[in-house]
Amino acid sequence: MEKPLPACPVETTLMLISDRWKVLILRDLMQGTRRFGELKKSVGNISQKVLTANLRSMEDSGLLSRKVYPEVPPRVEYTLTETGYSLKPILDAMVAWGSEYQKKAAYL
Repeated sequence: MEKPLPACPVETTLMLISDRWKVLILRDLMQGTRRFGELKKSVGNISQKVLTANLRSMEDSGLLSRKVYPEVPPRVEYTLTETGYSLKPILDAMVAWGSEYQKKAAYL
């Protein structure tokens, strides 16, 4: 049984992307489809277990899709869904805000 969504839209958004790794995964998938190993490298210091858990959670939330190719070794690719891509303005705003903060922090 699915958990009901919070009444507050901000809380709903945070529920979906509040984990620091999820935002970095979204950032990387905005550029296009990625394989598991590519995501692990680009996201940074993340364990395989944590990356897998975050990808599964994001797939369950409808933010990304997972395609498994019947090869040996198996090849798995992740792509943002339309819902995932709809988060682009939020990530763009985070980039803009973070850039401005970095500039100001240099003078603190």
